Order: sequence, then structure tokens, then C-alpha cells
Amino acid sequence: MAGALVERVEIKKSALVHNIREFRRLVGRKRKFLAVVKANAYGHGLLEVSRIALQSGVDWLGVNSVEEGAALREAGIEAPVLVIGYVPFLGLEEAVARDLRLTVYNRETVRRLAALAVRFRKTIPLHVKVETGTWRQGVDLKDIGAFVRDILKRPGLVVEGLSSHFANIEDTTKHDYPRRQLESYRSACRELEARGLEVPLKHMSCTASTMLFPEPEFNLARVGIGLYGLWPSKETYLSCILEKKKPLSLEPVLSWKARIAQVKKVPAGAFVGYGCTYRTTRPTVLAIVPVGYFDGYDRGLSNAAHVLVKGRRAPLRGRVAMDFFTADVTDIPGVKLEDEVTLLGADGRERISAEDLAALAGTISYEILSRINPLVPRIVV
Repeated sequence: MAGALVERVEIKKSALVHNIREFRRLVGRKRKFLAVVKANAYGHGLLEVSRIALQSGVDWLGVNSVEEGAALREAGIEAPVLVIGYVPFLGLEEAVARDLRLTVYNRETVRRLAALAVRFRKTIPLHVKVETGTWRQGVDLKDIGAFVRDILKRPGLVVEGLSSHFANIEDTTKHDYPRRQLESYRSACRELEARGLEVPLKHMSCTASTMLFPEPEFNLARVGIGLYGLWPSKETYLSCILEKKKPLSLEPVLSWKARIAQVKKVPAGAFVGYGCTYRTTRPTVLAIVPVGYFDGYDRGLSNAAHVLVKGRRAPLRGRVAMDFFTADVTDIPGVKLEDEVTLLGADGRERISAEDLAALAGTISYEILSRINPLVPRIVV
């Protein structure tokens, strides 16, 4: 099947399993391990990654929406699934029907869930998100006790977890702010315990904090980008070195490949692509690659990125269009129609990483990966 595709994303199973084992070793066996598979598993394929993750020792899955959770359930996945993002009122009934755990921070949502618990005669486990300094989703620290009491007085609702999220742990080697957030979270825990409100699952982690702050009271670890073989940032890696922690050995999971749609010889002085932004300076051989910004290949890579053909680098010429871009293969002998092109990943000794493309496009590796169009087939290799 892969040979018949003009474009594909390959998921290296052995790399994903290796990364999961690295984090399981770090997390330990006493804590629950949640794999964050939102945004189509950071572009890697929701179902493909989820199945491998659960076979490899992951306990929970984390998604952003009811739609993602429903896709897991329809695929026969029965593991606990936590919806981290906002669920609109009209989506609550499906979430309850599909036994999805929900993150809550609005009283209006709680009231509607209480009515659904009575209607379905079900117990609905909730994870309350407390605001510790990111200032997005979350219950204000001073209101956390009253918010949790309001949930517990309603039949059918239980508080299964207390969560939060770090704001500035990846972009710096100074961790004063995340440590203040951590103390705010602990303050919320003390507030609840003082009122006799025990919360079974405590979680505030991401990949970076799992590496840097393995706090003993957290009993559910949420891991995202690291599962896919990428460090959250250079600063996170440096922080491990500075704090004398042994960096995890991570292997990139994803490769993005396509086939050449045409090989074309053009004269010196020819303008290439929309806007005439590139002009050849010599007789040139161009490879037309049927991938564009619709597929998630950033337009900011125009006249900047390279692809790999026959293990060698070929520079992009002209603008990335909606469905095509053009690479210069003049110095690569023997290139022919339908030869393989590697947009992201390794070919021989050469490699193009998500970090490389992100630097050229002025963004982060997360965006490069998660924006790969879900319509592009994901092939587990």
C-alpha cells in the first residue's frame, strides 16, 4: 500500500515503544502514565499511536475534544480517556455516553453534568483544573474549595483528579515561575485536604516537567511531545544538564515522504513558481513534489528548506503552493519520476528534523508536526 501513495507519514513503531519505555522508567510503576494524543497525536495519527501506546504500558490517553475521544471509543479502545480541552454544552451528553473523563472549571458545566448523571444513572468522574498562573482554563485558587464542594454535593458526580498546567517551563533554564505555580497547586491540595476533600489523582505535568520535576505527590504523569521523540526545547535539554540529570534517550518517530510528480529541465534565467520569487542562474533540473501548505508543509519554507532525494539535500526553489513545491535536484544524478522525497526524517546519513523546519518557518516543532494534514495516510513501519 505504501508504495502506491504519492504522500505518506511513516510512524516508526520501535521508536515510539522506546520512548514510552524511557518515560515509564522515569515515571515509575506507582504512577499512572497518560499519553497525550491530542491534535491527531501531534500529527502522528491518533489511532495508530494510541494502540501502540496502550500495548506498550501506557495507562491513560489524553485528548483535547469529545470528537477525539469518540474516535478512540469507536475504534474499540476502552482505556481511560481524559478530555483536557473545553467541551461545549451540546457535547456533554456524548462525552458521558462514551465514558470520557472531563476537565471542568465552570459551574455551568457542572450543573449540566449533574443532570446527565441522573438521567443516565451513571457516576461521572471529573478532573478539576485549578488556575496556578497560566491564566487560561482553571478555577481561581481562592474558589477551589467551594467549587469542589459544589461538585461533591451533586449525586453522580465525583472528583477523580485535580490538574493544572505550567506556563513557562520550556522556554527558560530558570524555573522560579514554575516553582511558584507548583506551590500554588500544592496550596490548592492543602486547601482541599483541610476541608476533608480527598482527590485521588493529582497531575500537573507535561514532558518538560516530567523530566525536571518528578514530584512525589503527583500520581498521574501527562507526557506529550517527548513520546514522539522530540525534546520540548533546547532549554529543557540544557536544564537537565545543568541539574545533573541524565537526559532521556529519545528517538524521532515520524517521517514524512512523497514521490516526485515530474522532473523538469529549465534554462538559466527561468522564474520558478508563484510570484517569480526565484530565478535560476544556470540550466537547472527541478523535481516537482505534490505536497503543499494544504498538507501542512509551511509556506514559510519557501526558498529556505531542503528535502532529501537519494540521501542528498535538495533546496526548495520558489514558493510553497497549496498542493506543490519545487526542489532543485541539478546536483543529484539519476533523479527520475516517482523517486522518493523525504520532507522530514532521515535518508542515508542525512536527516531533516522538525526542529530544523520550525527554525526556518519561525515556529516550534509542535506546530510543524501537528499541522500535517490528517488526510495524509499514516503508515506504521
